[in-house]
Amino acid sequence: MAEQFRERVGVYLDFDNIVISRYNQLHGKNQFAKDKARNHVSSNPKADAEITGRIHRAMIDVGAILDYASSFGPIVISRAYADWSATVNARYQKQLIDRAVDLIQLFPTVSSLKNGADIRLAIDVVEHMFRLDDLTHIVIVAGDSDYIPLAQRCKKLGRYVIGIGVSGSTSGSLAAACDEFADYDSLPGTSSAAAPAIGVAGQLGGIPVDAAATTKPAETAHAAAVASLPPATVSPIVGTTGSPKARKAATTLLFRAMELLATNDQDWQHASALKLQMRRMDPSFQERTLGYRQFSDFLKSRAAVIELDQKSPTSPILLRLRG
Repeated sequence: MAEQFRERVGVYLDFDNIVISRYNQLHGKNQFAKDKARNHVSSNPKADAEITGRIHRAMIDVGAILDYASSFGPIVISRAYADWSATVNARYQKQLIDRAVDLIQLFPTVSSLKNGADIRLAIDVVEHMFRLDDLTHIVIVAGDSDYIPLAQRCKKLGRYVIGIGVSGSTSGSLAAACDEFADYDSLPGTSSAAAPAIGVAGQLGGIPVDAAATTKPAETAHAAAVASLPPATVSPIVGTTGSPKARKAATTLLFRAMELLATNDQDWQHASALKLQMRRMDPSFQERTLGYRQFSDFLKSRAAVIELDQKSPTSPILLRLRG
């Protein structure tokens, strides 16, 4: 029987806004327009290699956004609004679809390329709030001050509003209008601007790991710890099920889930809550597919990087990341 939750989350991404804001954050004000990055084709032999590199470094980790949103409860609606015919946005289509995000097509209607995402997004949010009484949390991924009335209306209708935006491109008034606001750079998994962390689906900043193998990303502390584990520690303790890539992805999923749970300022986390968060982030996660009889066996196999505490065989398992 499926577990029932009181919290139900809707995620709405103004994708053009977040992509452009991230690019300008890393490369300079209005640089997205100056570089004509919107329709830059990296595979073109005549493409400017410098701009190709800038686009890659500014790639958004959609997984980090959705994982953060899932920490508030199961995601029941997820929509991304953009002109998906634009090359810069088309790069994200597969990872968005893989995470069950609905792609809402918006075509530019004026020479400025503004596509009216704010209006369409706002209409959908209001409609969903009236149609779905049990929708408790609204996550708005954007930084535009045009969303202030929407955030205020959501709160007026009793919803908890979470905003996510790019530092330097987010309206302070929008942040104030939300119940909670997070900078994109503060989300677990986005520790390096130039080299986003590997996501739960085995992706690097939205790019499959195999396709991004030449980028040589800087490892996070936890990723470095995993890489240094002896084989006997990382390998399953029951059989040999699960590829090294799958086990590494599971460990990355574990770390990101623990980082999200750590935001409640509790030093020790319950294993049951951790597994629930991991399943929210990646519904396909099952310890048995990795060769473990129980979730506790999976945790024990990561003893080099996490601490476990269980007072008795019947008491709950508590855990925390090693310092």
